[in-house]
Amino acid sequence: MKKISLTGIKPTGTPHLGNYLGAIRPALELAKDYDTVYFIADYHALTTVHDGKEMAENIHKVAATWLACGLDPEKGLFYKQSDIPEIFELSWALSCFTPKGFMNRAHAYKAKVEANRANGEDLDTNVNMGLYCYPCLMDADILMFNADVVPVGKDQKQHVEFARDVAIRFNKQMGKDVFVVPEPLIQETTDVIPGLDGRKMSKSYDNTIELFLDEKARKKKVNKIVTNSLPLEAAKDPDTCNVFNLFKLFATPEETAALAETYRAGGMGWGYAKGELQRVLERTFGEAREKYNDLMAHPDRIDEILHAGAEKARPIAREHMDKVREVLGYGKSF
Repeated sequence: MKKISLTGIKPTGTPHLGNYLGAIRPALELAKDYDTVYFIADYHALTTVHDGKEMAENIHKVAATWLACGLDPEKGLFYKQSDIPEIFELSWALSCFTPKGFMNRAHAYKAKVEANRANGEDLDTNVNMGLYCYPCLMDADILMFNADVVPVGKDQKQHVEFARDVAIRFNKQMGKDVFVVPEPLIQETTDVIPGLDGRKMSKSYDNTIELFLDEKARKKKVNKIVTNSLPLEAAKDPDTCNVFNLFKLFATPEETAALAETYRAGGMGWGYAKGELQRVLERTFGEAREKYNDLMAHPDRIDEILHAGAEKARPIAREHMDKVREVLGYGKSF
């Protein structure tokens, strides 16, 4: 049997190139070697999104994005977290095996506390219990479906480490291997995807290029990418150029080598380089954009796909939760 890979997708806005390169593309490629589980972590988004209309739209956006990029819902599992109530039951059970110290060390919580300290505010300002207990729900997401590997960026490794620690703690205390102990599958590229200003592409920096912009809108974004002021005739270093560093992530090796040679030869303007980036982006996302727009115009289709995924996932979750209930002394659910 293949091992299981699990990927959570938080619906917090319109996906951009950083999301695609850091999560979507590598997670979809795992389908070649793993049984895949993809879920929309909509209850995780509740820590910050408190508008129902916005939440529903974000769920549709992220689902349509993954489907347009090639996710096949007939292979593996694809569901909304909120459609699997067993996950939330498991989250409570796991929280009772989780030391409070784990929560204190969670990156998101610590970052919020440090920001409050820097601003001279009470350390708990705008810290809700959803944010504080976030790792317990994430542990349940991972452990419910016996994931062997969880693809994450370096900055998200802690999430899997928490799930590993809790699984080991639970199994040892119960005297049974109830949970598979997951391994992080580190995505090495997630810290080198440049945004418009050269910093890591992130919504928080407002430096993103959204996946499914039409050609005109994307061109405007690409033209905003920061470059140096070298004149047209000067030779240029491709390795220090934000445009080239994005280009090579979508281009073929041959295209990458050819453009690098053009940089070094001199006589190339930044408009040409940005045009080449625009070309490979349109090649990558042009057809997917049509599918995305069609899905967003028919959200009922998205809902049908997610409901079908939940119907496949719930029996698996229920069976596993019954095993947890039995070792805890509650017996199977009715």
